[in-house]
Amino acid sequence: MKKIIATSFTLLALTMSGQALADAAAGQAKAARCAGCHGDKGITTNTTYPNLAGQNAGYLGKAIRDYKDGKRDHAMMKTFVSTLSDDDINDLAAYYSSLK
Repeated sequence: MKKIIATSFTLLALTMSGQALADAAAGQAKAARCAGCHGDKGITTNTTYPNLAGQNAGYLGKAIRDYKDGKRDHAMMKTFVSTLSDDDINDLAAYYSSLK
């Protein structure tokens, strides 16, 4: 049990440190491809697409990775995220989570 707890804390620390290294300003520059559906500042005018502004960075990062890995099924999202690196994903998540 102690080993499981220690491993969990290690994974949590690694996840948090990766998010701490994310660059919201770089994410803003990378978000241009997202604006067509999710709006310039992460607020969409089309109710078909979700707002991204103010969402939790961890949630956004996981959602993007799930689209990339095929765990979430949306052809357009898979196309848009297929070329994103882990740094790109972290930066985008940091940017959108920084918005009100």
